Amino acid sequence: MKFVFTVLLLIGLLSAAASAQTVSGSIGPVRRGGSVSGSVLISIPKGIHINSNRPSSEFLIPTSVNFTVAEASVSDVVYPPGKEKRFAFSEEPLNVYEGKVRIRFRLSVPASHKEKAVSIRASVTFQPCTDEVCYPPRTIPVILKVRLKR
Repeated sequence: MKFVFTVLLLIGLLSAAASAQTVSGSIGPVRRGGSVSGSVLISIPKGIHINSNRPSSEFLIPTSVNFTVAEASVSDVVYPPGKEKRFAFSEEPLNVYEGKVRIRFRLSVPASHKEKAVSIRASVTFQPCTDEVCYPPRTIPVILKVRLKR
């Protein structure tokens, strides 16, 4: 009975760690007709990794950010390089992210924009894994509000 309880406890802890990633973002104010740099930050708990934006295999799910914004545009999305790491379940090293990962982008606001702010929805998709198992892919949305300067 103790063995079953221990196994269930470990499964629960691993599942909780796999869903413990947090996503946040930051961006400064911008003038109409101008542009500003911003970033999305993924915080990955110890013992978990996610595939980089350029995983080592076509069968792995890459980390990606999909931006949705009205009356403005997002460009120059830059993913950091991943780290090559070996795992027991793969003969080849995998390109992964661990710890904190910052994905940078540029927001351009047209001079004709009439509102006082711009909202950006960033949907971050990734697949959390431990050294032994991968969990289903997750998508976490984050909303960034950009104040327009006069």
